[in-house]
Amino acid sequence: MAYKILIVSKSFYPVIAPRSFRATELAKELARQQHEVTVLTIRNESVHTEFERQYNLTIKDLGKLTYPPVVLKGSGIAATARRGLRRILQLAAEYPDVELVSKVGSALRHESGYDLLISIAAPFPVHWGVASAISKTHKPGKVWVADCGDPYFGDTADSFRKPFYFKYVESWFLKKADYVTIPIEAARSRYFEEFHDKIVVIPQGFNFDDVEAIEYVPNAVPTFIYAGNFIPGYRDPGPFLELLTKIGKPFKFVVYTQSEMLVRPYAARLGEKLEIRPFVARDLLLKELGKADFLVNFNNSSVFQSPSKLIDYKLAARPILNVDFNNANLEHLEQFLEGSYQNQYVINNIADYDIKNVAGKFLSLIEPQR
Repeated sequence: MAYKILIVSKSFYPVIAPRSFRATELAKELARQQHEVTVLTIRNESVHTEFERQYNLTIKDLGKLTYPPVVLKGSGIAATARRGLRRILQLAAEYPDVELVSKVGSALRHESGYDLLISIAAPFPVHWGVASAISKTHKPGKVWVADCGDPYFGDTADSFRKPFYFKYVESWFLKKADYVTIPIEAARSRYFEEFHDKIVVIPQGFNFDDVEAIEYVPNAVPTFIYAGNFIPGYRDPGPFLELLTKIGKPFKFVVYTQSEMLVRPYAARLGEKLEIRPFVARDLLLKELGKADFLVNFNNSSVFQSPSKLIDYKLAARPILNVDFNNANLEHLEQFLEGSYQNQYVINNIADYDIKNVAGKFLSLIEPQR
């Protein structure tokens, strides 16, 4: 049976981010399965017209976001003040993403008749916008699934906890949602207990058919890669990079990241052994990962979140060196540099991440409500 499905997300192709991948892969797969798919996002005419044609779906525009972000520029006291202002506005009011509440709410008041509405966060104002559009007389979709990559009010990754009033905002939108989807079971405890019966675990999904096999050829010097962002004191590369400065033998550590401020201080000390690169498209990244001798994963300090990059690592079919938070293991590192991978991190149940199975789990949420 074909369903009419609406996906609401701030991030979508060609944005390079986990939430963009979530929305994009899900939309493509549901359309491949012959469902009528509409995506509500910030439309990019230069690429989305062709994307619609290629994947047989519709992309509607949320409109341009107009709240100006606090731009970090300059140095000294002025830069510190701007950084502080941006942090305060983000913590106190989810600024500038709070604009999405009105954007999403306004757009959804003109939408109706969907069998399934999937809203994707972060940012969480996307969910709040959906909740604002739902009333006793109007519900855009028969079933609303609020997809959450990480917890919001129960987030432990941030140095600062959310202000108390956001617990009322979270309770408000959770009451309206029919289901809340999270990527791992461990995150369930970070949501209010009264809503646990609405929570369904659906991991990040990837199209395994798009992955090209790469014939691995050992590198002249041990070459290893990390791809992703860092968070000070949480997903922090400092101890591992410090360990690398003590390795006398040749190697190359390639880091794809947008948060290079935590890596840049080691550039001078490691010289040519460290290479910092910007993010690239996922298909290109997978090819580069497949060429590495091994890959590096930095464990989060919390068990409530799990990086989706691990699935890309698994698809790249290279050994994974797992670095525990604030406890880089010199013995394991030296083993990997020698080409001995008996202590590699193993990812099981890879089929759970197949986008076909992930899409099926979302679709299964429609029937109980009908």
